[in-house]
Amino acid sequence: MATSDTAASTASVDSSSAQASSASTHDTQGGEQTYRDFAAWVAAFRQEAANAGIDEVTLAAAFDQVSFQPRIIELDRSQPEFSRPVWAYLDTAVSEQRVRQGRAKLDAHRDAAIRAENRYAVPAEILTAIWGVESNYGSYFGHFSTINALATLGFEGRRQDFARHELLAALKILQSGDIDRDHMRGSWAGAMGHTQFLPSSFLAYAVDADGDGRRDIWGSIDDVMASTAHYLEEAGWQAGQPWGTEVILPDDFDYSQTELAVRHSSAAWRAQGVTAREGTLPTFDAASVIAPAGARGPAFLVGPNFRAIMRYNASTSYALAVVTLAERIAGGDGIQGDWPREVEPLSRTQVKDMQGRLNALGFSTGGPPDGIVGPNTRKGLRAFQRSQGMTADGFPTPALLDSVREASAR
Repeated sequence: MATSDTAASTASVDSSSAQASSASTHDTQGGEQTYRDFAAWVAAFRQEAANAGIDEVTLAAAFDQVSFQPRIIELDRSQPEFSRPVWAYLDTAVSEQRVRQGRAKLDAHRDAAIRAENRYAVPAEILTAIWGVESNYGSYFGHFSTINALATLGFEGRRQDFARHELLAALKILQSGDIDRDHMRGSWAGAMGHTQFLPSSFLAYAVDADGDGRRDIWGSIDDVMASTAHYLEEAGWQAGQPWGTEVILPDDFDYSQTELAVRHSSAAWRAQGVTAREGTLPTFDAASVIAPAGARGPAFLVGPNFRAIMRYNASTSYALAVVTLAERIAGGDGIQGDWPREVEPLSRTQVKDMQGRLNALGFSTGGPPDGIVGPNTRKGLRAFQRSQGMTADGFPTPALLDSVREASAR
């Protein structure tokens, strides 16, 4: 999901938050009081949007038939107990069927993809891969009304200010005439079109590449390809550079360096014994080594273009899916190393238990337990592993949780 880093001021709209009650005070099934409160919130937001420059014709089109969507609140609140391991995500995102479809889609729309590549220097295969991962090449980019979704989330979602900001951006898109309300559809969270732009990203990066006077990421593949390429260019895409490469790490490698925040030149990584699985290391001034499944899984040297893709979606698994799918579409083999598929993922409850025990043992995970494995949790895990004479890769497993529990019981 593309997210904009250029956030316009939402002060005039945020004042409407006073009209919204917290999520805990509402009946998400859409009780009568909820609908009355929602109507009052819409009225307040409508006035604030008018003060921000949205004309009455657009406001009427957007809000005269707006409706509260209980299902969207359910989706917003749901947090899966188990997260998918990276290899399971890649199995779906880079399936053989998706590779075949990607090659066929690129063949069918090669002219549009090459025009975007020539203009923004982002390879056609990368653009096609983002299209594939975001919406399965347009076969499903969501059926929710963007206005209804963002109004619902602005009224009662977990990130109300964010949703109100995106709703104002959506109104600006309607006012510009790029799309009408009925056709402005996408995910429950407000992402739109073939490559899932949020409204603020649309305003910042969408391009009318086919010259019809509209930026149409729902119906024009020319516009889709150019808009996606423009986003990546602005995110720091460097022409002519690879995203990175799969690497082999030496047995004594310090896994505390496997964080995106740690950056060295390719020469410095080479001096530590990092080698390319195939060929030679690409030349980077500032590259990171990542090992998404710890010491037992594949490792990668990634450069600025990998980071640009993560500006589109801040997930290592997502960026790996995009670059791997792009390589497969281009005829490459994809990831060669083996994933530790026998390892069961920890649940959020298990991760919270592990974090609490690590904190109590003096191996800080950066704060109170939240069930999310991030850099601070990995740092605490590595410190614990070192204390136990283990390979300190920071990768949480059921066996490692058992070791933490045993240590905390002593």
